[in-house]
Formats: sequence, C-alpha cells, structure tokens
Amino acid sequence: MQGKWRALSLLALCQIAAMALWFSATAVIPALEAEGRLSAFTQSLFTSAVAFGFVVGSLASAFLGLADRLDPRRFIMLSALVASVANAGILFTDAATASGQAAIVGLRFVTGICMAGIYPVGMKIAASWAVDDMGLLVGFLVGAIVLGSASPHLFNALGGVDWQFTIAAASAAALFAALMINRVRLGPRQERAAGFQAKYALVAWRNRPLRLANLGYLGHMWELYAMWAWIGGFLYASFALSMNHEVAALWAKLITFITIAVGALGCLAAGFLADRLGRTTLTMLAMAVSGSCAVAIGFFFGAAPWLLIAICIVWGVSIAADSAQFSSSVAELSERNLVGTMLTVQTSLGFLLTLITIHLMPYAVDWLGWRYAFLPLAIGPFLGVWAMARLRAHPASVRLANGNR
Repeated sequence: MQGKWRALSLLALCQIAAMALWFSATAVIPALEAEGRLSAFTQSLFTSAVAFGFVVGSLASAFLGLADRLDPRRFIMLSALVASVANAGILFTDAATASGQAAIVGLRFVTGICMAGIYPVGMKIAASWAVDDMGLLVGFLVGAIVLGSASPHLFNALGGVDWQFTIAAASAAALFAALMINRVRLGPRQERAAGFQAKYALVAWRNRPLRLANLGYLGHMWELYAMWAWIGGFLYASFALSMNHEVAALWAKLITFITIAVGALGCLAAGFLADRLGRTTLTMLAMAVSGSCAVAIGFFFGAAPWLLIAICIVWGVSIAADSAQFSSSVAELSERNLVGTMLTVQTSLGFLLTLITIHLMPYAVDWLGWRYAFLPLAIGPFLGVWAMARLRAHPASVRLANGNR
C-alpha cells in the first residue's frame, strides 16, 4: 500500500500536536497555585474535566454517527480548532478567583469533548491501513498520543514559571494539527462503521471474551491517568528533600515529561511484539511490571534521584505499553458491524474510571503520604492480569493477533 507510512507518520505528528492539550492545564498546576490557592479537588478537576468531557463527547459522536458521516480528517480538523480556542481561553481567566477556576474547569471540559473527535477518529484512520499488523499500527498511533500527552510538561519546564507559555504552546500545537490533518491520506480499508446503538451496548458485558478484554482495559486505566497526573508532584516532593526548590521543580518537570514520553516507545515496541507473541501475553507482562512499580516506587521516596528516575522510566514504559493492545483485542473479538460500538463503550468506561482514581490520589497523599500513595493503583493492573489470563484460556482468544494469544 503505497504511502502507508507517510500517511501514518503525518497522522501521528498531528496526534502528538493535538494531544498536547490533554495535560496542558495539569502541567501548570504548581504555577497556577502560586497565583491563587487551589484546593486538591480543584486541582483534580483540571485533569478529570477533560476525561469527563471525552466521555460525553465520544458518546455524543457515536450516537450522531459523526465519525462515520463526516470525513475523519475534517472531523479532526474541526475538533482540534475548537479545542485550541478553548484551551487558549485559559489565558484570559483569573486563577486566583473562584469564578476564574470554574471557567478553567469549563474550558477543560470543552477540550475533553473535542478530544473525542481526535483520539478515536485517529485510530479509525490508522486501522484503515492495517493488514495483519493492527497491533503495530494502533500502537504506533497510541504512542504518538502518549508523546503528545507528555509534551505540556516539556513546555512547562522550558517556560519556567510562565504558565502562559505552556498553555499558548499547547494551543498553537493543536492549531498546527488542525491545519496538517487534511494532508493525511485515508487507507484502502476506510469504510463506514456501524453507528452506536444503545441496545448493543450490553454486548460488551454479555459476550464473555469482550467482557474479559474490557476488564483488562479497566485495570490498565485504573492506574494510567492517575499516575500521569500525579507523578510530577511525587517527584517534586522527593527531589525537594535533597535539592533547592527551584532545581527540584525543574527536574520534576523534566522527569515527568520523560516518564510519560517513554511510554510512546513502550506502545511501539509492544505493538510489534503483540502481533507476534500475542495480545494477552504482552498485556499481562506489561501490567505485571507496571503494577510492581506502583507498589515499589513509594519506598524510594527521598532516595538518590538517579534511582528514582530509573524506576520512573521503567514504570513509564510498562504503564503505556499495553494501551493499544486492549483496543486491538476488542476490535478483533467484536463482530465487524459492532466494532465502533464496542470501542466506544470501552473507551467511555475507561475514562469514566479515571475520574475516580485521579480524584482519589490527593486524598491518598493526605492519608498515606507519598511513600504509600501509589499503592492503591496496583489493584488495577493486577486485576487486569487476571482478566487477560482468563481471556487467554478462552477458545475465542485464537481470534487475537492472527492466532497469537
């Protein structure tokens, strides 16, 4: 298929640029807090409002069939444009006031709605090029999304305490994505998928293989976004024990970026391996490693920075490595006319779950301290390992990765 990797590379670039919006406000929480006191609940809302908006947007898009009725490139373009404007609106709010903080949360919600027109629609374009390499292609794209999610932390580190720089840079990146997406070619397997039908939603739970794949995904999501949202605060608190506050803040921002960004390499490597070794094999291994990191990392709080950084890198790779493989599993286990519905149900439930763990983390820090705050996150991946082991034993698992379970 001529032009396949050129199209996918350009699509990935657009996804990286657009997904910078997801964590743009989260990355600047310390600077915003310096201008006006933010409660732990408000800090959590800056991230969870995007996730809730994504759930609302993805369900609305599916009910209206927008991803099927519109050219996916035009859909991404419009979504990125609106999201860019909404994110830039944060620059005109006063974070020191309650009304200003409420406005930021509202703008983040709008941004999340728009993400539903970028993330899953990009996966649909990538799938249109798949030929026995679904895991690799989706892993390639999700890796780009992971890298885009990490980029605000790099903007923040480069911009110092000027949080306006981080917000403006993320908005400009999304504007770039909106303009460039129209140059992406659609693959030969681009076709009209089934729209969302409410009566089919329960198939995701009535069908045992799909239920197990979704449970594995939910275990993965229980850990992922809470770690991404709060690892920066953990690193700053740890580094501040041995560094002055300015140096600790800079290193925390840089290592947070690296911790999230290396997940892109995990996604790509996992996509390549999962198509050959098996979806369940890869996801179980990744969740076992990431869950172990969630248990262990607190015991290195205040330890030598190089040791803590090494653990963060391992956690960053493993926690994202399996992301794309759950979507690939659901696509392979679903009836062809229900793939769109099943993926919508999966992602919506996953991002709803992140709302719980993102909001629980600050309370875990208060109650348990940083040494034990990440321990509850290990529950998800370990339950996910159990679910994927059960799926591996099910006869339907031969449909995964061309027979590679």
